[in-house]
Amino acid sequence: MRSDLRPFKLDRYSLPGGAAGTTAATAAPLAQWLSEGVTLAGRVETFDGANVRSQLEANWQNKGGLFGDLSQHAAEHEQIGRPALFSVVDPAQDRFAALHAAAWSGGQLLYVPRGVCLTEPLYISNAMSDGGSDLGHTLIILEDGAEATVLHETGSVTPTAGGFHCGSVEVIVKSNAHLRYVNLQDWGRSAWHFAHHRATIDRNATMQWTIAAMGSRFAQVSQQVALVGKGASSQVNGVMFTQDSQHMTYNTLQHHIAPACRSDFLYKAALQDQSRTVWRGMIQVDANAQKTDGYQRNDNLLLSELSRADSIPGLEILADDVRCTHGSTSGKVDEELIFYARSRGFTRKEAIRMIVTGFFQQIFDRITIERVRDALGQAIARQVREYQ
Repeated sequence: MRSDLRPFKLDRYSLPGGAAGTTAATAAPLAQWLSEGVTLAGRVETFDGANVRSQLEANWQNKGGLFGDLSQHAAEHEQIGRPALFSVVDPAQDRFAALHAAAWSGGQLLYVPRGVCLTEPLYISNAMSDGGSDLGHTLIILEDGAEATVLHETGSVTPTAGGFHCGSVEVIVKSNAHLRYVNLQDWGRSAWHFAHHRATIDRNATMQWTIAAMGSRFAQVSQQVALVGKGASSQVNGVMFTQDSQHMTYNTLQHHIAPACRSDFLYKAALQDQSRTVWRGMIQVDANAQKTDGYQRNDNLLLSELSRADSIPGLEILADDVRCTHGSTSGKVDEELIFYARSRGFTRKEAIRMIVTGFFQQIFDRITIERVRDALGQAIARQVREYQ
């Protein structure tokens, strides 16, 4: 309703994605900001939807962990991959979900067995060529009492590259498991990005989900978290930075199905030039989900007169013993703050960069891995141009 899809032409892209014969040596490299300086337990890299590298440390393999190509593992371990695939994402939700379900290729699976706690992060890198397509599927399964951290980075070979991404992320966090998931989206500025992100969180399990979105010409993402077990908890953090004529739409849902659950959604966006963001958030509380504690907030910082942010929070509550709050703010950079910084020797551009970084700091502070926190802050700071 608020997004114009008329310029998108599907027939310009080949389906399915995936470059036959592509290897780690022939694939174009992707600047890997999240993994630099971080000791990893394993990594998966894809190029145009084709798996080019998979690796998991031997000690975690010996404990039954799986991390690598989704197609391969789903075939070799049918009892794990097959029942979970498309059990959370609904292929009938919209035309892009249906397209992905019909034509997906490549992707990655993470499976952590019961009681196994990975002490080092796992890294996923999805790269796309100029004009290429990627229909990869990410499936993450944590069994009871398991724990893992996943760093997931997506990007194009050049900052201005085009292409078509139509992907899905399915996350299943079972009882007493704990997942930290960080996703940096930096597709080329001419790429089209469509995605469905879904997570289910069971009894007394927790998930911290951090998304940083900077790339693509047009992005439309549906993100839902379902709290299906008593005492489940989710924290979702979103950082969006747009420029030129970028358009990003994020539709989020916090679905409280079980009682005594907590959800915390915080999205922040900074907008330059003629860019636009649309955020539509909903807290949905079922009749049996008593003792719910739900919170959602969206803050927008407008860095130009022509930028626009649409913020639409919502509540749909069928229970009568809940605490649910929502809020939204939009505003420009305070010129007094810029003047103060410049009086201390900063240039105007340095002052704007410092103010924008400070605007996002609340989200950065929630990330427990220092190197990842710094990488996201630096990625945002690089995008800031002088505020007019």
